Amino acid sequence: MYNIKLENYVPKPKPATTDRIVAAHYYAAWKKGAAGLHEGFDDLHNYPERTPLMGYYDEENPTVADWEIKWAVEHGINCFIHCWYRKLDNMGKPVTKDDLRCGHGLHEALFNARYQKLMKFALMFENDNKWGTTDAVDIVENLMPFWTENYFKRENYLILDNKPVMFIYNQPRLDEVFKNPEEQKLAFDACRQYAKNAGFSGMYFGLCDPPHEKVVVDESIARGYDFRFGYVSGYAPDEDMPDEEEVINAQCEILNEYLESDPMRRVATASCFWDCAPRLTERWAERGYDVYRELKTWYLSPDNFRCLIHRMKKMTDVLPDGAWGKRIFMIDNWNEWDEGHYIAPSHGFGFKYLQAIREVFTKHDNLPDYRTPQDLGLLNYNKSWKIPDFSGITDKRPMKY
Repeated sequence: MYNIKLENYVPKPKPATTDRIVAAHYYAAWKKGAAGLHEGFDDLHNYPERTPLMGYYDEENPTVADWEIKWAVEHGINCFIHCWYRKLDNMGKPVTKDDLRCGHGLHEALFNARYQKLMKFALMFENDNKWGTTDAVDIVENLMPFWTENYFKRENYLILDNKPVMFIYNQPRLDEVFKNPEEQKLAFDACRQYAKNAGFSGMYFGLCDPPHEKVVVDESIARGYDFRFGYVSGYAPDEDMPDEEEVINAQCEILNEYLESDPMRRVATASCFWDCAPRLTERWAERGYDVYRELKTWYLSPDNFRCLIHRMKKMTDVLPDGAWGKRIFMIDNWNEWDEGHYIAPSHGFGFKYLQAIREVFTKHDNLPDYRTPQDLGLLNYNKSWKIPDFSGITDKRPMKY
């Protein structure tokens, strides 16, 4: 039986049925040299529990994308929301694939994956100061043509009511461009008209609220946003390693506050844990990310994560018909391996977070396949990364489950 391949390729996924879009944020930074800010998997050699279950991988490989699609859809996740970055020097210019940061996750991997039609995807336009933002002219003349031709017209882009859905991160950066809400809404309305001219019925824009801050509901409407969401749940404890019941209650209380103030437009985001230890380095601080030193570590076990999403689902189930929270539920995060919040299969947690999602959000009408690439003799997907030496290294994770 040694060295015998049991399959010639990633086994065909058997998706679980769910009644809504269950979307996981996706950070495509795991191609060698793509991230820029960090060294990818080479920063994780002292954190063996963070090793993906398939091992370190070249994210540009379409086969890797097929494994991720398989594992996601078999547990009820049916959409990846890709962080989308344009390079700073691309501002005001036509966009090409070469003008993107981490565009490989879409253009090299997903778009060449055999099972791509089983997984919806959407863009979250990143507006961090290190990357290019946009303005009223640029968004229509440069971004919309590229977005429409490369993404919106693809069969598996997230389209609701015949409208492409666009997620927007870091509104404060746009405050610098659009001096008042009316200017921003006019720009978004111009995008909607562009989409109509391309055969759609318009376009939906979602606002990512700044972490741990409340955005005025009326202002978000005035700026042209259709719904609101979070990259994380918004939970931030005062001390490291709080009690898990506190974590569950706090995330639910935050969601309840959002829903009370904005019941029709708020989308829930559930966070599994936060442990940014690999980013607590001088190099990160020198690059302007000293904020990581202020953030406290916390964990939810997979069982308690299941309790959290069960409660959050019940909170959104009772929303009025047409509420965004009944259409989309968001998971933080698929693959933030170094920032420290991920549900993708790992050596530390296996498939346990995915199993929790499947139990809460699906009809349990499939049988997930838990064979790994190693089990099937399908190796290896790492041609770029150093092979870590884990000898003598203990598990860095504060809690074991």
